[in-house]
Amino acid sequence: MTRFIDTQSLVRLIETIGLASFLQQLMQRIEGDFKRWPVFDKAPRLASHSKIGVIELMPASDGRLYGFKYVNGHPGNGHKGLPTVMAFGALAAVDTGYPLLLSELTLATALRTAATSAMAARVLARPDSRCMALIGCGAQAEFQALAFHYLLGIEQLRIFDIDENAMTKLRRNLGDIQGLDIVACADTRQAVTGADIVTTVTADKTHATILTPDMLEPGMHLNALGGDCPGKTELHAEVLRRARIFVEYEPQTRIEGDIQQLP
Repeated sequence: MTRFIDTQSLVRLIETIGLASFLQQLMQRIEGDFKRWPVFDKAPRLASHSKIGVIELMPASDGRLYGFKYVNGHPGNGHKGLPTVMAFGALAAVDTGYPLLLSELTLATALRTAATSAMAARVLARPDSRCMALIGCGAQAEFQALAFHYLLGIEQLRIFDIDENAMTKLRRNLGDIQGLDIVACADTRQAVTGADIVTTVTADKTHATILTPDMLEPGMHLNALGGDCPGKTELHAEVLRRARIFVEYEPQTRIEGDIQQLP
């Protein structure tokens, strides 16, 4: 029997488990899969790019299960009352091809992205990190804030977005989170000054330089998420040259990611 998970079902599951516990278990499961990374049959995303966005298929298999995700990225969707990112997917048994699961994955994608960021920061950032700068205040920014607060103990969030309404919305949505102080900043430089961790999660489909070398501080951990299509970047190339770089899957990141700037 093929099971189906819709957004409401996932929300009910999170409410039952609790968001902090859900993120913790999700991070542990993702970490477990990275520990068996060579087992997976994987390939760069099959992408269809346009001037206004991208639609991608993401397949993978561990020899027992085969799964794929359909995901889009359309930065202008907010003006149309639609999410920037939407996703769905399927899971099948390799030995029979039988579809075991169909799932709406928009919410799951947001949670997975945030949990993966926290997993990486737990290994790469300073253990005593308590302050994070958040550049870009769209929907994914809120998931990043929650994951870093619950999983790494971030206590202060210093936020900036060129859209003041986005900052207002983030503060409104996360204002009741106990133990999380949210500070709105006038620009990127003010936000990152003194931060232990800097998360960039901007949406504009452009070759941008959100962070420049003069903004770096010793020991700062950069969690750069927004460079998710060819020609779209967030970090000045010199930032990359000065840093130790860790990526999830290099063949993909060479196509979509800040290291597309490097030889």
